[in-house]
Amino acid sequence: MKKFAMTGVAGYIAPRHLKAIKDTNNELIAALDPHDSVGILDSYFPNAKYFKEFERFDRHLEKIKRNSKQNAIDYLTICSPNYLHDAHIRFALRTGADAICEKPLVLNPWNIDALQEIENETGRKVYNILQLREHEAIIALKDKISSSPSDHKHDIMLTYITTRGQWYDHAWKGDIEKSGGVATNIGVHFFDMLSWIFGKVQKNNIYLSEPRRVSGLLELENANVRWFLSLDTNDLPEEVVNKGIRTYRSLSIDDAEFNFSDGFTELHTKVYESILEGKGYGLDSSRQSIEIVHDIRNTKVNSPTDYAHPNLVIKNSIVKNNGKKKIKVFN
Repeated sequence: MKKFAMTGVAGYIAPRHLKAIKDTNNELIAALDPHDSVGILDSYFPNAKYFKEFERFDRHLEKIKRNSKQNAIDYLTICSPNYLHDAHIRFALRTGADAICEKPLVLNPWNIDALQEIENETGRKVYNILQLREHEAIIALKDKISSSPSDHKHDIMLTYITTRGQWYDHAWKGDIEKSGGVATNIGVHFFDMLSWIFGKVQKNNIYLSEPRRVSGLLELENANVRWFLSLDTNDLPEEVVNKGIRTYRSLSIDDAEFNFSDGFTELHTKVYESILEGKGYGLDSSRQSIEIVHDIRNTKVNSPTDYAHPNLVIKNSIVKNNGKKKIKVFN
């Protein structure tokens, strides 16, 4: 039985990790979160020590390690806000534990390089939760694409609209410096999946970049991906709104809808099983998706082309004569 500790235990994604730890017959001995709505612990690990302050959490784990290395934690699960991932991974490695971190692993590609150095120094490992790679339908798709002609460029359309209320703008998720923005918050797992299947990035064009909406064209070795991500209710299709549904997800490949809506229940547990078997997805596995979302928030926005995502509606297209040149204004 392995011993775990967790940061961000009050967060949205934490229950999936608590379940995975329990399902793999391991033990959570300590948990950290500045917000004390952590009653979920009673359903999984009621005897886990809970801390609101990082300093006390740190001291507790250090004390256990010094008293008995056999009782020290083997893994630190990181479910804290995105901007804290890098620091919490470093803490895990330096305290003698492997790190299991939710997406995004870090916010910047160079953070991965620094973490690799600490891995080498400590002999510990960093694992990322890339659960879509464990989905049976996605594995089958990867196998199919791998066996198809390599010179064929697939046409992919990704649409993901998951609405958020006003709270989002005031939380850390609405702060691009802390979350990485919409593409990082809700898109990084899709970008990881698509680049895992369709190859390396050739070009990353951005056509729309707003606090709640972002869209572009991602050119991969074996696919052109037109993508649109939004938190805005107004972007939901009418038929979805009429059903009272607040989330819409669609992925089409060569005009055929690819359905992977089912089969999500046990994916975190599968990732944990892989890690405990000495496998899992390490730092290099996460690099390309981190580079993609980093470039999305740092690349200059270009005017949409005819090949842009159809949801990218240009409400007013005005051509103004400005003396020597014409400027096309998109509102």
